[in-house]
Amino acid sequence: MTKPKKKYQIVLEQITGLFLPIINYLTAASILKSVLILLANFGVLSKESGLYLVFYAVSDGFFYFLPFFLALTASKQWKTDPFLSLLIPVGMLYPDIVAILENGQSLSFLGLPIQPAIYHSSVIPVLLAIGLLHYVEKPCDKFLPESVKGFLKPLICCIIVLPVTFLLFGPLGGLIGDLLTKLFYVLYNLSPVAAGIFMGFVIQPMVFLGAHWSIVPVAITSIATNGYDVIMPLLGGAVYGQCGACVALGLIAKEKQQRTISYQAAFSCALGVTEPALFGVTIRNPRAMLSACIAGAVGGGIAGLAGARCISFAFPSFVTCVAYVGPGFAMFLVSMIVAFPIAFLLTMLQKNQIMKQVQ
Repeated sequence: MTKPKKKYQIVLEQITGLFLPIINYLTAASILKSVLILLANFGVLSKESGLYLVFYAVSDGFFYFLPFFLALTASKQWKTDPFLSLLIPVGMLYPDIVAILENGQSLSFLGLPIQPAIYHSSVIPVLLAIGLLHYVEKPCDKFLPESVKGFLKPLICCIIVLPVTFLLFGPLGGLIGDLLTKLFYVLYNLSPVAAGIFMGFVIQPMVFLGAHWSIVPVAITSIATNGYDVIMPLLGGAVYGQCGACVALGLIAKEKQQRTISYQAAFSCALGVTEPALFGVTIRNPRAMLSACIAGAVGGGIAGLAGARCISFAFPSFVTCVAYVGPGFAMFLVSMIVAFPIAFLLTMLQKNQIMKQVQ
C-alpha cells in the first residue's frame, strides 16, 4: 500500500514540475552570461561589440523573459490553456507597462492604484496569476456555450486575472523587498556584522520571491551618491553557499539526472549565477537550502565585519570581484571562500534526512 504524500512533499513536487523542464536552458543561459561578463572584465571582449551584445541578449534575455517560460510550465502543471497562460506575461512585460511601473511610477485602474513593481525575471507574480487562471477557466469551460467560448473565455479570463495580477500579485515581491531593505539599514547602523548575517541569510529566498530586485536601485543610487555601496558585498557568501549545497546534493543524489542537474547548478554558482541552483536544486531540498542560507549568513557577517564595499554595480562573485576592490576586499573574497565548505558540510551532515525526504 502506497503511503499518502505529506503536504510538503506535494509542494516540492509542484516546484519541481515548474522548474525542472527549463533547468537545462536556465543553466546554459547563466553559463553563457557569466562567460561573457568574465571576458568583458578581462578586456577580451568589448561590451559594445556585436558578438557580446548578440550573445548577451540571448543569455540575459532568458532571465528577463523568465515569466513566459514559467507561464508555460505552470500551464502544463495546473492544466490551463497554454496560449491563454502566455497572455498574462505579455501584459506584465508590455513595454509601455514596464516603462511606467519599473521606473517607480504608478498607474490608476478604475480608481485603484497600481503600485510600481519589477516584472522582468520575476517568479511569484506569474505563478500566482496562472494559479488564479486555473480557477477562472473552470467555470468558463463549464458554463460558456461552445459557440462563444473560443473568444469569450480568454476575454473573461484576462478581464479578471490581469487586474488582480497588477493590483495584488505584482507589488508583493517589491513590498517584501522594500521591508527587508529598510530592516537591513536599521541593522547596518547598529551593527554591520548583524546586517551582513541578516542579508546573507535572506537573499536567496528573496531571489526566489523576486524581491531581490528592490535592492538594485538602492545599490545603484548609493554608488552614484556616495561612490560605493555596502549591501552587495554582503551577498557573496550566499552565492557560494548555494554552490557548496549543490555539490553536496550531487554526491548524495542516487539518480543520474539529479546528480547532473546539481553539478551543473554548482558550476553556474561558481560563475556567480544562482538561479539554476535555487530553482532546480536547493528550493526542493529545504535542509540544503537552510544550509546554504546559514553559510550565506556567515559569509555576510565576515564581509560586514570588514566593511566591504562595491564601487560599481555587479552581483557578487569571483567573476565580478573587480567591482569590489577597495576597503575590505580581501575579507570579501574570504566570505565567499568559507561559505562553500560550510554549506557543503552542513548539507552532508544531513545526508540521511535528505535521502528520506526525496524518497
